[in-house]
Amino acid sequence: MQDRGLAAYIAELVGTLFLVFAICTVVTLFVATSATAQTGSDFAVVGLVHGIVLFAVIITLGAVSGGHFNPVVTLAAAVLRRIDPVDALVYILAQLSGGVLGALLVKGLLLDEGRAGHYGAATISPLLAGHFAGAVVEGLGTFLLVLAVCAVAFNPRARHEWAPLAIGLTLGLDVMIFGPLTGSAVNPARWFGPALIGNKFGGTWPYIVGPIVGALAAAALYRFVIAGGQYALGPEPPTSGAEVVENVTADVSTAARPRRK
Repeated sequence: MQDRGLAAYIAELVGTLFLVFAICTVVTLFVATSATAQTGSDFAVVGLVHGIVLFAVIITLGAVSGGHFNPVVTLAAAVLRRIDPVDALVYILAQLSGGVLGALLVKGLLLDEGRAGHYGAATISPLLAGHFAGAVVEGLGTFLLVLAVCAVAFNPRARHEWAPLAIGLTLGLDVMIFGPLTGSAVNPARWFGPALIGNKFGGTWPYIVGPIVGALAAAALYRFVIAGGQYALGPEPPTSGAEVVENVTADVSTAARPRRK
C-alpha cells in the first residue's frame, strides 16, 4: 500500500480537470442536442478524444498519483488495498472538484454553444427502457474500464508500460459502444461536473450506482480470477527468500550471456 501526499492530490485534481474539460468540450461540439439538429452525433470522434485525453493525463501525471482520475478506479484500488482509505477519500474529493472545475471551464469558453447540451452533461437516452437500463449500461462500461486498470496497471505480471494506452483505448471503446445510450460517463466525476454546472443530472443514481457496482465486480474478477494465487497486498506478488536469490541469479546469468553478433 503506497502513501500519497499533496502532490498526488493536486495531480488527481488537475488530471481530472483536463479530462472532464476535453470530454465535455468534444461532447458539446460533436453530439447533437436534438432530433432536428443539422448534423448528427459523431461518437467515433467523441470516443477517440476520450481515449487520447485519458492516455495523455495518465502518462503525464500517473507517476505522481497513480493516474486514477475516476472515483470508482480509486474505490477499486482501495478495495484491493493499493491505496490507504484516507488517501482514497481525498482522491475522490479532488476528482469531483476537478470535474466541476473542468465543466466550469467549458461553460466559460462555450457559454452559448454549450447551453443546449448542458455543457457536456450525460443523460439517459430514450432508446433505453429507463434508469435501471441506464445503470446497467454504465455498470458494464465501468466494468470494462476498471478491469483494464486492474489487469494492466495493478497486475505485477503485466507490462505496465502499456497501461496508459490500454486504459485509454478501453475508455474510447466504451464511449463508441455505450455513448449513444448514456453518454458513457463511467466516471462519477465526469458525470458530476457538467451535471452540476449545467443543472442536468440525468437521473443521478444510474451514474453513481452503476459505476460503483461495475468497479467492484471488476475488482473481484481481478482478485479471484486474474491475479488468483499471485494476488498481493502490495505492488509486488509474495516472494520468498529463495525465489529472490533464484531471480537475481537468473538476471545475472542473462546479463552476462554473450550476445550474438
